[in-house]
Amino acid sequence: MPFLLPFAAALPLFKTQAAEPARFQAPNLVEISPTLVTAGQPNAAALAALAAHGFAADIYLAPLTVHDAVRDEPEIVRAQGLAFIHIPIAFNEPDPADFARFTEALAAFSGRKVLVHCQVNMRASSMMFLHRVIVGHEAPEAAYEAVTKVWSPNGTWRRFIVAMLRRHQIAFDPY
Repeated sequence: MPFLLPFAAALPLFKTQAAEPARFQAPNLVEISPTLVTAGQPNAAALAALAAHGFAADIYLAPLTVHDAVRDEPEIVRAQGLAFIHIPIAFNEPDPADFARFTEALAAFSGRKVLVHCQVNMRASSMMFLHRVIVGHEAPEAAYEAVTKVWSPNGTWRRFIVAMLRRHQIAFDPY
């Protein structure tokens, strides 16, 4: 059986590698950084896997009454030992107070992985853009690239974004 020796010696070369865990799935997913992710509404199965993907918190920016909301999202998230923060922003009426609550919520989880989502990632991408620029002092041009992966804010949201930037003496209007 001398022919088995070369084969046995080669076995370490064929070690099976542990399979990588599946990537977190949600519509319009945009990874801002290793700790900040924005998205549209994840389904219940994706929400149930947040802890497995390293998330510490779920910040939901749409009302729980929207047609595609996962009604038991708070329970699904909290059952994993994660924080669920709900800031129901009326799509046609974003308000500076919404941004203030959002900023407070993000600050509470600084350095930990957070999912920020709404229905389609329009509210989430816009609020994250404002946070990155106003609080994080990032260049607006660079931060806005994440928004354009999802949409081009118009109407109410365009006015809201520009007004919030001006309120903080930031001159940027990509429109």
